[in-house]
Amino acid sequence: MLTPTDKSIYAWQLPIPNFGERGQEILRNSTALVSRVGGLGGPLAQSLAAAGFGKIILAHAGNLREDDLNRQILMHHNGLGKSRAQQAADTITRFNPHIETLAIESNITETNVKDLVAQADIVFSCAPLFEERLLMNREAMEQKKYFIDSAMFNMEGQVLAVDPQKSTCLACLTPEPPTGWKRQFPVIGATSALIAQIGVLEGIKLLTNLAPAQTDRLIHYSALTTELRKFKLTRNPHCPHCKPPKAE
Repeated sequence: MLTPTDKSIYAWQLPIPNFGERGQEILRNSTALVSRVGGLGGPLAQSLAAAGFGKIILAHAGNLREDDLNRQILMHHNGLGKSRAQQAADTITRFNPHIETLAIESNITETNVKDLVAQADIVFSCAPLFEERLLMNREAMEQKKYFIDSAMFNMEGQVLAVDPQKSTCLACLTPEPPTGWKRQFPVIGATSALIAQIGVLEGIKLLTNLAPAQTDRLIHYSALTTELRKFKLTRNPHCPHCKPPKAE
């Protein structure tokens, strides 16, 4: 049940049609896993906190560098050389102390993916490497957890919302990491933050049924042309992660 404090904090979103107290209670009782908390994951995690998720797990290895500061909004110059995950968690706690925030000072790996996904109701993939994104996708499909993959490059970005075993997953599109893909790429923070917000809203729709999530669609946005397009997708019947079950 929502507390009086909850009703006060979220008073502006409770009147949204098809959301209301029921939707807010769902978010209040939901745990989100976010990896990582850079230009995409940072704004995304902050918006999850603002929306009222009960618990947010932030996974990100390494310490803050100067070249992170054009986009990693949960961190600051005084934190250079210090843990990115912990700084992000501290910022969110100051922003909304009524939610639980857990910092994992590691990226998603084969060693930790099963346990971290098991703790979550929804997985937000914001990692720059396909190996990490596909690990999260695989485990989310296996554990039947909602999955949102957000990605960007240069002045473009895309979001894929997945309802496990029901809609197209990331491995249907990219079963293996593409060759030649590098971790570092051009980025303006405003572009990655914009894509992050689309991912948040798709995740909220999956959890609360506020509106139909855009599953089986790849949402693509170009900041150069200010154009948003949706590409219809079809599940791969031979997908290694979400291969449809055989008919009885």
